[in-house]
Amino acid sequence: MTESTLTKFPYRFDVVGSLLRPADLKQAHKDLAEGKITAADLQKIQRDETKRVVEEQANLGLKAVTDGEFNRSWWHLDFLWSLTGVDKYDYHQSYKFKGDTTRTDNVELTGKVAVNLDHPFFESFKYLQSIVPEGVLVKQTIPSPTMLFRDNRSDNWSKFYDSWDEYLTDLSNAYRDTILHFYELGDRYIQLDDTTWAFLISKLNETADQPEEHAKYVKLAEDSVKVINGAIRDLPDDLTVTTHICRGNFKSTYLFSGSYDDVADYLGQLNYDGLFLEYDSERAGSFAPLARIWNNDPNKRLVLGLITSKFPELEDKDAVISRIQEAAKSVPLDNLALSTQCGFASTEEGNELTETQQWAKLNLVKEIAETVWPED
Repeated sequence: MTESTLTKFPYRFDVVGSLLRPADLKQAHKDLAEGKITAADLQKIQRDETKRVVEEQANLGLKAVTDGEFNRSWWHLDFLWSLTGVDKYDYHQSYKFKGDTTRTDNVELTGKVAVNLDHPFFESFKYLQSIVPEGVLVKQTIPSPTMLFRDNRSDNWSKFYDSWDEYLTDLSNAYRDTILHFYELGDRYIQLDDTTWAFLISKLNETADQPEEHAKYVKLAEDSVKVINGAIRDLPDDLTVTTHICRGNFKSTYLFSGSYDDVADYLGQLNYDGLFLEYDSERAGSFAPLARIWNNDPNKRLVLGLITSKFPELEDKDAVISRIQEAAKSVPLDNLALSTQCGFASTEEGNELTETQQWAKLNLVKEIAETVWPED
C-alpha cells in the first residue's frame, strides 16, 4: 500500500475501539465517587493505563490505535453529554439488552446543539496523540449523530427549533465542526459508532406490513443518511472517516438481530471511507447485502467483524479465511478488511473475557489478515 492509500482506508487488520478497563481504573472511578481520591488522581491512573494499552496495541502491530475509550463510562453518552445543548438525566429504565440490565443514564436536549470547543474529548485526544509511537495513527472514536434520535433523546427539539430540519442541520454542523477540530489537533482517522442501523434493521422488518408505522422508520433512515452525510461533507482529503454498525455490546450481551438487507441501500448512500460490520454470528445474516453497501465504490472498504469480542474462545483461522473468501464473492477482496465484531468494553463493565484473551483476539485478527492480504 502507498502512504496515500493508508490514510484513506481502514487497515487490513483494525481495532474497533474500546478495550477492557483494567481493575485499577475501575476502582479509581469508585473511589472518586466515594470521595476517596480527586479527579486529578483519577486522570493520572487513566493516563497511565492509556499509555500502557497504546504500547500493547503498537507492539501487536496495529497501525492505528485507540485510547481504549478509558476516558469514558459509556461508548456514546459521555461524548453526547458534553456537546453544547445536550445534558445528562436519569432515564429511569435499563436499555433492553438480551439477558442483562444497564445503568439508567441518558441524554436530553437542553438548547440548540453546537460544537463545544472545551469538550473533554479534545484534551484526551491531545494526550493520546502525544504518546503514540512514530508511524502509528490515533483512531478517535465518537458516537454517530444518529444516537440522538433514539431513546427519547430528541424529544425536546421543538422547544429550541422551528422545524425538525433546522434541528438536523444544527446537529450535522455540530458534528462537522467537532470533526474539523479533531483534525486541527492532528487527527487523521475518526470513527462514528452507530447502533441506529441495527435498530432500524429490526424495526423496518417488524413493521413491513404496517404502512404508517413502517413509514416512520423509513423517515428515520432517510434522516440518518441526511445528518451523517451533512456531518462528514467537504472534509480534508487526508482524513479517513469510518463507521461501526453495532448491534449492541454490554457484558457480552446484545440488542439487535437481523440481516443487513433492510438497511443496505441506506448504508450504501453514506459517504464514509469504510464501514465496520458485525458478522460474528448468524444474527447478522448472509454476505449478500455487502454489494449494495459497497455500492461499486472503489474507494470504500468494508471491515468484516468475523472475530467475536464477546467470548474468549478463539475462532478457527481456516474457517474465518473461508468466510472472507465467501464475502469476496459479493465485494472485491481488495475492498475488504478484518476486525473483531465490536470493541471489548462498550461500557466500563466490559465483556466476559480477560485482557490476555482480548489481546489474543486482536492478534488472531492480525494473523488472519496477513495471510489473506500478504501484500499489505
